[in-house]
Amino acid sequence: MPHFSPSSLEHLGQCHPDLQKVALEAIKSFDFRVICGHRGKAAQDKAFAEKKSKVRWPNSKHNKKPSLAFDAVPVPLDWNDIASFRNMASHMNAAARKVGVKIKWGGDFKGFFDGPHFELAG
Repeated sequence: MPHFSPSSLEHLGQCHPDLQKVALEAIKSFDFRVICGHRGKAAQDKAFAEKKSKVRWPNSKHNKKPSLAFDAVPVPLDWNDIASFRNMASHMNAAARKVGVKIKWGGDFKGFFDGPHFELAG
């Protein structure tokens, strides 16, 4: 059965309790790792400079405490396997519905693929 690594649990612990509920439900049916929860200023500046984020500090949902977003990757990870990211999103959305939380997946945004990104909607 899939389970979270200590690193994933650390990142998830930085997130809003509703996001934690979604991830804890989703891990029951799909193996993934949480690679980012909260981002401080330096981490957000780096993510923006590397074009891994569309927004500057402090405008990302990752910059809130608790974080209103997390980044996750499917296991096994292949950054070029877009179908695997879409499959993860499907499991995440099903888990969100089950626990009654509204989320939004980064997915494809104006030519910017943000497959790891999930955030609270609304």
